[in-house]
Amino acid sequence: MGDSSSSASYIKLVHHLIEKCMCFNLSKEECMDALEKHANVNPVITSTVWKELEKENKEFFETYNKEREKRHIEAETMQQIQKMLSEAAASKSSDDD
Repeated sequence: MGDSSSSASYIKLVHHLIEKCMCFNLSKEECMDALEKHANVNPVITSTVWKELEKENKEFFETYNKEREKRHIEAETMQQIQKMLSEAAASKSSDDD
């Protein structure tokens, strides 16, 4: 009995760690890498628990993934704007010389 109880505890721990990763807006793959690196969790375990969570909370994960994609696109757009602004500033300063 102790073995199944410790397995359940471990799965709960991985579940909790996945939730923490999601607070940082990580993808499944990023979460698998982070838990392997920082918590020594086998990626197969993380993937399995993630998939079960997705099954139980389908709508949540659909929304989560859409929001992640939206944030990614917004971040890329901001990087492009910042690059254009810095190039424009550099161009203006060389024109002033």
